[in-house]
Amino acid sequence: MARHIAIVEDEAAIRHNYEAALRRYGYQVSGYSDRHSALTALQRRLPDLVIIDVGLGDDVEGGFELCRELRSLSRSLPIIFLTARDSDLDVISGLRLGADDYLTKDISLQHLIARVVALFRRVEALSGEASGEKVLERGPLQFSVERMEVSWKKTPVPLTVTEFWLIHSLIRHPGHVRTRQQLMDDANVLVDDQTITSHIKRIRRKFVKVDAEFDRLDTVYGAGYRWKPE
Repeated sequence: MARHIAIVEDEAAIRHNYEAALRRYGYQVSGYSDRHSALTALQRRLPDLVIIDVGLGDDVEGGFELCRELRSLSRSLPIIFLTARDSDLDVISGLRLGADDYLTKDISLQHLIARVVALFRRVEALSGEASGEKVLERGPLQFSVERMEVSWKKTPVPLTVTEFWLIHSLIRHPGHVRTRQQLMDDANVLVDDQTITSHIKRIRRKFVKVDAEFDRLDTVYGAGYRWKPE
């Protein structure tokens, strides 16, 4: 069965262009022009991936709010922002809300398709590893690929697909510095260094929310990141 992608974009011509491109690659596509209609439909049945514009007509922050609402429904649903808004603040806001990727509308359709394919590969890789890998334990950390669950001191830590893979890369090599490029390769994502940094900061905040003394995710300035061993 073809994977189902939802596109939330208020400009009809742009939305139809993206829909046509994705259908040419074999995807089933549903389009929505505003947050309310999208949320109403997606609450009934979640798609396999969602592409969202930030500004939706008069609802200038509608995409951000929709991302927050969708993330509350599913922490593993792949979400991509595709928008004309390219300020650092907007990018950071989108990633903090749980988006897996943040793209601007000046990218080519081929580039967009490549990012969609990369996200689906990560989801497929999770399913593949689940059949052969048991729960990984690193001190108080428990990491289950099969259930896509992470807990710290027996308290669940909700992670997005991208965050899950980044942690997976780090804990498989405790004590070893992983460069941003290595993390991108392991997470099967093509983003800039700033985006990786934003993801790491978000992951760290999630662990600190569970344990104020959490300090295992270490930044090695000029080199990358590492998971500190016991």
